[in-house]
Amino acid sequence: MKYKYLKLLVILFGQLLTIMDIFIINVSIPSVQRDLHASSGDMQFMIAAYLIGFASFLITGGRLGDLYGRKKIYIIGLIAFMVSSVACGISAGAEQLVIFRFMQGISAAMMAPQVLSMIQILFPVHHERTKAMGWYGITIGIGTILGQFLGGYFSSLTIMEESWRLIFLMNIPICLPAVFLSLKLLNESKISVKQSLNMGGVVTLSAGLFCAAYALTMSEHEGFYFKNASLVVISAGIIFSFIKNQKKRIQNERSYLIDFELFRFKNFNLGIVAVSFFFIMLDSYFYILSLFFQDGLKISPLEAGEIIVFQGLGFVLASAVSVKLILRYGKKALIAGLSFIIVILILQLFLFRIQTGFPVLWLLLFLHGLGVGSIIPSLANIALSGMPEKLIGNASGVYNTFQQIAAIIGIVAVGSIFYYFLGTKPAVQNYHNAFSIAVLINILCLIFVIVSVVRVPNDVLPEMKREK
Repeated sequence: MKYKYLKLLVILFGQLLTIMDIFIINVSIPSVQRDLHASSGDMQFMIAAYLIGFASFLITGGRLGDLYGRKKIYIIGLIAFMVSSVACGISAGAEQLVIFRFMQGISAAMMAPQVLSMIQILFPVHHERTKAMGWYGITIGIGTILGQFLGGYFSSLTIMEESWRLIFLMNIPICLPAVFLSLKLLNESKISVKQSLNMGGVVTLSAGLFCAAYALTMSEHEGFYFKNASLVVISAGIIFSFIKNQKKRIQNERSYLIDFELFRFKNFNLGIVAVSFFFIMLDSYFYILSLFFQDGLKISPLEAGEIIVFQGLGFVLASAVSVKLILRYGKKALIAGLSFIIVILILQLFLFRIQTGFPVLWLLLFLHGLGVGSIIPSLANIALSGMPEKLIGNASGVYNTFQQIAAIIGIVAVGSIFYYFLGTKPAVQNYHNAFSIAVLINILCLIFVIVSVVRVPNDVLPEMKREK
């Protein structure tokens, strides 16, 4: 049993890197911009490049693991992530950093589906897998906190010029032992039927997802004008053509990228709906909360960051504790966790309108983190539960892709509504009103998540039988 959890630790290195590097550059933006003489547009694209590369290649990463071996692709992803991190760390200009951040995102997309796939294979029994997914959630929380903390820490060092470069170079001492331990400890797994990779499908799907991810991400900064709207339409056309082509290839028994048998599993479909609405809520909440704290309540960036760290602490604690609740009460524990988040959001609507001290803000964010941390690990568990091994990589890639696209949609759509109600010359009251509208949308998203969880078959997250 302990040997299994040692393997799990090795697998979670990849998840830690993936999450940490989403957040690590945010706090370092002023230092990077100054040293590379970058424009604000360059910096926006630099942040977006990682997410665009990540979202565009997740399904391909999952399929590569199915076909050529999940251990092999995971190790290749680790090495590629380390190399691209070094390239980011020694970049001479903004354009180079954008390109290498994009490559970092692609490398992360090779790792992330293997993480979920290997957890499902390593822990086939429900109670063991639930515990493993708890550690998966803890890793997400630690990665979020570490990313923000280390980004600020390394950028503020005075031992060298351009110390922000260390935020990328620090990945080397994480990747090297992860590669070594992966080679030594992990077992290989892949589908038994020999198939080739559908390269045409890779190019088509990646192009469609790239257009969607680029348009949605850049809309956050540029607005949803003609260029970005056109890219979304083009993306929809490309993905529609891709789906039609894939179905024809499956009928003709030719190589394919997505096996649509995935969508015959009720729990997978419900898991996709649940994770999509949950991440529309979660990412838009953090985006708007940061604006509300700093621009509306005039809290300094450092103090705002400290408040949000409490959310991460709650997340980590809940990921560890909620495992027992999920095993005992099944999906009832999830519904309770989702209802708890709604209650905390309603409390924030009232308490943020009065003169609230920092201890109350810390508590509210900590409680919000408790709710979020009790939910995220189980959403993946719902979607992938009972999935045949031949589909697990494909399913992980599709699941992660929906999660990332939903996060971007949340920031753009809910963010746009927030700015609309903010007006052109906002006062404090306008910020409160806009925040309230955004939170009500978040609550509506959580209601959709609750409905999806209620419909999940009871055997997916079974309750522990009580002894009479």
